[in-house]
Amino acid sequence: MSELSEKIKEAMLTFDQEKIVETIRKCLSDGANPLDLINAITVSFEEIGDMFEKGEIFIPHLMIISEAAKNAIAEHIEPLLKGNAERKTIGRVVIGTVAGDIHDIGKSIVASMLFSAGFEVLDLGKDVPVEDFIKTVKEQNPDIVGMSAMITTTRPMQEKVIEALRSHGLREKVKVVVGGAPVSAEWAEKIGADGYAENAIEAVKLAKKLMEGRS
Repeated sequence: MSELSEKIKEAMLTFDQEKIVETIRKCLSDGANPLDLINAITVSFEEIGDMFEKGEIFIPHLMIISEAAKNAIAEHIEPLLKGNAERKTIGRVVIGTVAGDIHDIGKSIVASMLFSAGFEVLDLGKDVPVEDFIKTVKEQNPDIVGMSAMITTTRPMQEKVIEALRSHGLREKVKVVVGGAPVSAEWAEKIGADGYAENAIEAVKLAKKLMEGRS
């Protein structure tokens, strides 16, 4: 890791949102290039993702880190990039918790981590009707659609969105990723999704892998 990445990672591992944002802000004031800082944040996330997979940190830690990084990028880095060159993104993701389901935390962590990893993220929120997914895909032309379902009774809504994408001639234009407590790789295969992610770290890895064939 570079010295800049080490500094960002050290701040992230304090699990203090204010300190993380302040460290990123200070790196900018000390002359760090905004694009280099974005890269440093991404590298730091990869290291922290490895720690999560080893059981060294947990979901609450990821929530704090991802939200702080998202806020810092949006408030302090992106305005500088817009004054020079637009932030280069890996791809565009539309994400939401399906209709009938008001669970938002897991989906929000995934959205924040995708953003911090370099994706443009359009977060539709929770209890999202099928029609809203379709409307957004038509208007925004995303690369990936991500759907969360946290209770068994709402899981079938993921299949309904995929069916609607087919009926509107949109299915071949996007990759579909599903996740949530009652969701599995077997379910994803059954409904014709392109992949399943068990957690936010896996979601980022899967999204990056799916983008490899879309360049």
